[in-house]
Amino acid sequence: MLSKRCALVGGVILAVSLATPLSSAAADPAPQSASPAPPSMIDALERDLGLSEAQVVTRLANEERAVAVESALTAQLGASFGGAWLNDDASKLMVATTDANAAPTIEAQGAQPVVVKRTLADLNAVMQKLDQAPRQASAAASLWYVDVKTNTVSVQAPTVEAADALATAAGVDKSMITVSATAERPMTFIDIVGGMPFYIGSSRCSVGFSVTRGSTPGFVTAGHCGRAGARTTNPTGTFQGSSFPGNDYAWVAAPGNNATPYVRGSGGSLVTVRGSTQASVGSSICRSGSTTGWRCGTIQQHNATVTYPQGTVSGLTRTSACAQPGDSGGSFISGSQAQGVTSGGSGNCSVGGTTYHQPVNEILSVYGLTLRTG
Repeated sequence: MLSKRCALVGGVILAVSLATPLSSAAADPAPQSASPAPPSMIDALERDLGLSEAQVVTRLANEERAVAVESALTAQLGASFGGAWLNDDASKLMVATTDANAAPTIEAQGAQPVVVKRTLADLNAVMQKLDQAPRQASAAASLWYVDVKTNTVSVQAPTVEAADALATAAGVDKSMITVSATAERPMTFIDIVGGMPFYIGSSRCSVGFSVTRGSTPGFVTAGHCGRAGARTTNPTGTFQGSSFPGNDYAWVAAPGNNATPYVRGSGGSLVTVRGSTQASVGSSICRSGSTTGWRCGTIQQHNATVTYPQGTVSGLTRTSACAQPGDSGGSFISGSQAQGVTSGGSGNCSVGGTTYHQPVNEILSVYGLTLRTG
């Protein structure tokens, strides 16, 4: 099984193919996966990694075997463990250790030993210091991570000076890090979709519709969900404006997220928003929310005024679509036209009920927003 021998700086590597059976000194070969990869995953790996179907199947088997080997060696090597990684085609598993005497233990599992200066625990300790650095220094850097292949911690920023400043502010041993300039500007990529949940502390509401203000993405929702300045998560954002009672609307700026022209429909399907023309009384209408999903009814009246315990809200549209707590702020759509955001109502989706929405065009006008359409 030990097909060839080659040298690597820091130690000797014994190359071994994970595509072949493990050596007789190792544990029994890993069994076939109980849950083979679905065809859609195989197709995607073929497409994105430029592999044939046979290569994908072999790679997945190698990766599964490597997980078991790495887990075993992590325990066996203990404090000397320096990390592990697969080579580019996933045919070889390299396992790093600070103890040259541990090479036979690694080889016995069918992996290749790499002797290094630092343990994984040493590198993780550097990461902890970087994570706890003053915010001003960390905000100027783009990313930092443990690089087991080089046995260092990599710090990257728009400039080398900014990366070095973070290392200095964190007080780390600079012999254990590498600093470099990068063009990467990491950001979150949550798709903003109408009807999906978002959170304000421990409270949950629903996204109404994706909007933009200039180049800033965000979404509209109910005003009673949060006051201006309140922070949201999933997606991360900040309430920029909110009105309740009197009205019941708000908008949240969510930079770094992706404003989509979609509302979550029946069974999780996506409904494309084409515009915001108000539908006539008697028209069918559906709403999407994070508690009860996709529910439909008809428009009963426009320009309704409702008295809630918190105060009176006017200019609402009354519908026969049901809703429940947590659906607040969610999308009302008629055909492909956005209608409004869920305000409140009576009843529930077990016995039926009446629900009111704040018309979306008023929200767009008040805050100078552009509805995201497809």
